[in-house]
Amino acid sequence: MTPKIFTTMRTYDRHLFAGDLIAGVTVAMVALPLSLAIAIASGAEPAKGLVTAIVAGFLISFLGGSRVQIGGPTGAFIVVVFGIIAQHGYDGLVLATLMAGGILLISGLLRLGNLVAYVPEPVVNGFTIGIGLIIATSQIKDLLGLSIDKVPAEFIAKTASIWAARGSLNLASCAIGVGTIVLIVGLRRIAPKFPGLIVAVSLTSAVVALFSLPVDTIYSRFGTLPNTLPVPELPEITLARVTELLPSAFIVALLAGIESLLSAMVADRLIHGKYRPNAEVLAQGFANIGSALFGGLPATGAIARTATNVRAGGKTPVAGIVHALTILLVMLVAAPLAGYLAMPALAGLLIVTAWNMSEPHKWRGYMNERMSDRLLLVLTLSLTVLVDLTAAIGVGVGIGLALRLRRRNIPPREWTAPDA
Repeated sequence: MTPKIFTTMRTYDRHLFAGDLIAGVTVAMVALPLSLAIAIASGAEPAKGLVTAIVAGFLISFLGGSRVQIGGPTGAFIVVVFGIIAQHGYDGLVLATLMAGGILLISGLLRLGNLVAYVPEPVVNGFTIGIGLIIATSQIKDLLGLSIDKVPAEFIAKTASIWAARGSLNLASCAIGVGTIVLIVGLRRIAPKFPGLIVAVSLTSAVVALFSLPVDTIYSRFGTLPNTLPVPELPEITLARVTELLPSAFIVALLAGIESLLSAMVADRLIHGKYRPNAEVLAQGFANIGSALFGGLPATGAIARTATNVRAGGKTPVAGIVHALTILLVMLVAAPLAGYLAMPALAGLLIVTAWNMSEPHKWRGYMNERMSDRLLLVLTLSLTVLVDLTAAIGVGVGIGLALRLRRRNIPPREWTAPDA
């Protein structure tokens, strides 16, 4: 369970550092707008996303079992975090994150990291597509500049409220949001190694500022972002509060464990390496405890940012540490500039993220699977969207394991980790 950084330091040299430095800065430019957008979509203040990327991102790289894993707030947590904040308040989320970190530490010490292999692939695919769908619909209000006092959390009610507000469409917001999507997709195709996310969001936000367009920005909605990290402190802990938040903490821990290990598996496929699952789970535990102490969001390994790190030349965990320190530096010296970022631009960024999460290029392949796997995927997707993620994972894993026992005499197919 030794962290990878101690292994890689034995042969570390200035050539490796040069590659890690470039990769770390590149990933930070991708993570910056994403961290802000994920926090806002989760119902939290935008600065919470930066705090999570800095604290958790540093700990995941420093203590993790992967050479190239990048950690921080991720889109998969938006649905869970939004629900916890709506039901228990932000202080409830912080306590649930702290508890989830403890659960992950215990799981790592018990060497449960390898159990991710028992989560059925159709369940992972189903809740990932479902989360992508929820994220995308949650961003339509800001993308189109619709006037809605409060968007309902439930999917059907949310869809109905968006449709009812269609007459309040803001053409300027729509143009900025759609323009950001076009820029992100275009830059990704033209220069896939270039940090196109920050460029696209910055360019369209600059248009809003230069032409004084009637479009919401981070500053107009949330005020000036802080330029320092908060002082770490423990949330209020009582037996009643712990009991109340235990189910939420378990789902945060389960999701963090699954996503981080899947991300590490994808990283191994890209670099032909071998990660240490139990060290990775322990790192996720420490990262979520650290994030909670600083008032941040739940964190896990981020598949897209990890892949960006590899493509940019990252070779060791130092790249992830540089990524966290770069975001800290930006927060210290340029936090006011982030206030100019336009809400439709961030909404467009999250819609692209949701599309990538759901991996549409794999849908045809899913439909060629066994009928039972197809039904399990659709069931998990439906429960994720219409009920909640806890029910989706609980029912999906239960039925999936029952199906696996039923097929125990049939050789298993090769498992494939998601690409994004």
